[in-house]
Amino acid sequence: MSPEESQTIALKALAWIVTNDDLRDVFLGSTGSAASDLINNADDPALLASVLDFLTMDDAWVMAFCDANALSYELPLRARMALPGAEQIHWT
Repeated sequence: MSPEESQTIALKALAWIVTNDDLRDVFLGSTGSAASDLINNADDPALLASVLDFLTMDDAWVMAFCDANALSYELPLRARMALPGAEQIHWT
């Protein structure tokens, strides 16, 4: 998957999170970001990576996001792996 495709999926995930009031607040709280940060830094690969890191923490979130966007369930993780910092993920 290209970085551009990954960023597109991450932007869709960001939009999905932002439109979900409860999940948006959890995301903002867990990242320490402000709503304005999401708007001003939406093109930052580090922010987009954090969006996909957050989304992929919960299978139910992944499924709801993918269902809402007609995507296959493995795409968010594949997109995350194509963005900077993925090599630092440890599954221990």
